[in-house]
Amino acid sequence: MVNPIDFFVDTLRTYPPVAVFLALGIGFVIGPIKIAGFNLGNVTATLLAGVVIGQLGIQVSGDLKSTLFLIFLFAVGYGVGPQFVRGLSTDGPKQILFALSVLVLCLIVPYLCALIAGLPLGYGAGMYAGSQTISAAIGVASDQINAMGMSPEQAKTYTDQIPIAYAVTYIWGTIGSAIILAQLGPKLLGIDLPAACREYEAKLGGGTVSSEPGITRAYHDFGLRAYRVDEASGLTGTPVRNLLPGIRVFVERLRRGGQIIEADGNTVLQPGDVVAFSGRRAALVEHLDAKLLEVEDKELLNAEAEVLDVYVTNKALAGRTLADVSTEDWARGVYARKIVRSLVEIPVLPGTTVERGDIVTIGGAKRHVEAAIKALGFADRPVETTDIAFLGWGLFFGAMVGALTLTIGGIPIGLSTSGGALLAGLVLGWLRSTYPAFGTIPAPALWLMNTLGLNIFIAVVGIGAGPGFVAGLQEVGISLLLWGIVSTSVPMIASVLIGHYVFRFHPAILFGACAGVRTTTAALGMIQEAAKSKVPALGYGMPYAIGNTLLTIFGLVIVIMLAPSGGP
Repeated sequence: MVNPIDFFVDTLRTYPPVAVFLALGIGFVIGPIKIAGFNLGNVTATLLAGVVIGQLGIQVSGDLKSTLFLIFLFAVGYGVGPQFVRGLSTDGPKQILFALSVLVLCLIVPYLCALIAGLPLGYGAGMYAGSQTISAAIGVASDQINAMGMSPEQAKTYTDQIPIAYAVTYIWGTIGSAIILAQLGPKLLGIDLPAACREYEAKLGGGTVSSEPGITRAYHDFGLRAYRVDEASGLTGTPVRNLLPGIRVFVERLRRGGQIIEADGNTVLQPGDVVAFSGRRAALVEHLDAKLLEVEDKELLNAEAEVLDVYVTNKALAGRTLADVSTEDWARGVYARKIVRSLVEIPVLPGTTVERGDIVTIGGAKRHVEAAIKALGFADRPVETTDIAFLGWGLFFGAMVGALTLTIGGIPIGLSTSGGALLAGLVLGWLRSTYPAFGTIPAPALWLMNTLGLNIFIAVVGIGAGPGFVAGLQEVGISLLLWGIVSTSVPMIASVLIGHYVFRFHPAILFGACAGVRTTTAALGMIQEAAKSKVPALGYGMPYAIGNTLLTIFGLVIVIMLAPSGGP
């Protein structure tokens, strides 16, 4: 009879991909579990699961992790490309300078900590990746180590050290950043964060904004209601575009003499008309309920409506507020319901600016929505297919460019294939936002490329490093933990002070910008919870796009900086 344990171990050793899937399964079960409000996260949990499984001496092909890692980096670049390129233009020099100032600290502080602690190259690179919570730097650093011409044994020693240091320092990198930005930062500056956000919302012309992503409400902000118009209402005899100046309430259609008529801005109402008005419910109640009789007319109200995500590509709209955009003729009867920028939802307020690359969810009568789509960009309609040719050629050319190297002082320097894939994603993601006729990657497919690509890479890294993980942890564990705390905390505290005193960001967006430059979405969530508002996300987008790119590339730089003098 076959021993179940022997069968289990032999199967994993014979079919290594099965071990990878096991690490994924364990990681994604344990990762979301919260203890005292915090969790390991899927990436760290998958890494640790891989380390445990790796104790069985399983050999997984390095080609698998390299392939998935390139796909992951391309997806990262593709997702943030529009905001990254916009950040390099004239739209946000203040945020760019702020991001660069903090990013320099994110590189220099871990470098100095590694030097003072006397950490070997692999531990230093891993501490950088973990303390800055930039998982992609693991692969970039490993690629650079393998390209430095050292012996295979030495290269493996260093690359196996990286995940050990990453795992030890990542936990405080995540938890510590969230605590510093959401709790310590406001106290350090003497700021009442919820009050600051309420003030900023009022400045932008808004009210309360829910901070619970994914939670819906029974109350709907927008509605379509039917009223009977009489002469005493004062709404007859003039084009409907002039009825309520400055109020976004629109005549959509009307019933006159038994006939339903589709209205436009030039339509003139007559006594006895039954009119379908659209707008925010509060506006309808305030401006119409007191002067008109509401009636039930199912046929009139049963108009074709549409809610769609629209990808903004029109450069003429970039930097304009929603209040300004709403005055355009094509915006008549169209309502913005949600805006997503750099994969993060931001508040929809009159003062919120529109940027190229934003995904804006709009709703209204179908004829109005279709007109708005033409003015905004293109409809991001649900599709099931990815442009694989676009993906394949993008990865090929990116990797080829990244493979080019320049040797300086005996050390080969280049983007590496991983850096090339990231660069290709940035460029092609930006091109897609400008010329949307090609390069379709649906949001669910992009999520899968991001999540599966990174976590399979991490699982393979953990399995490969497993045999030496415990010994390495015993060797430098406490030292790594303490220096990792310093490497995380100093740049984060400095970012708050720099953003407040040097760049003078409004407190409502300051902490979102700090979270963005460190690409820590977990901290942003905690900041929004502390602020009781989504407003901090307004500062997140551009710093995130710049930080996600440069922190990844810094994985290569930290290896070059920590490389033994005299070359490999």
